This record gives sequence, C-alpha cells and structure tokens, in this order.
Amino acid sequence: MVKFIIARQLVGKKVITSDGFDVGRLFDLEVSEVTGKIVNLVIEPNMDSGLSSKMKIDGGQIKVPYNSVLAVNDYCVVDRKNW
Repeated sequence: MVKFIIARQLVGKKVITSDGFDVGRLFDLEVSEVTGKIVNLVIEPNMDSGLSSKMKIDGGQIKVPYNSVLAVNDYCVVDRKNW
C-alpha cells in the first residue's frame, strides 16, 4: 500500500544520513514539471555539522537526489552513496 504525504508535512523535518550525520532541515522539494515526481530535496544546511560544511552548497542550500531517500518519519533519512 502506498502512503501519501503532503509536502507541507515534510518541510522543516531534520535530514540525517543513514550513518547518523546531521545534514540540515528540509526546506523545499524540486518536482519535475513533466512527470510530477520529486527530483531533489532542497535542504537548509546545518553549518555546525562537519558533513554539511564539506558538501556542495548551491545558493546557501544543499540539493539531495530523491532516489537517495531511505525513510521518512520523524526524520528524513538519506543515503550518502547516491549523491
């Protein structure tokens, strides 16, 4: 059974990697105009995190491909191997 989540419920969630690093908070989603599917997560980085300071930041934000999302509950869990 597919579970649908409203985008408003996702914004502001903390994003962490599967190995426990804090990336930041979910700021927005990039959606394909053609397919309507989510392409990227747009994350407001946590600059106190050592991982975020090493990542490519575009305009003050980090873009993470949606295919790297492993789980969404209280946190968004992403896999760093797919970036």
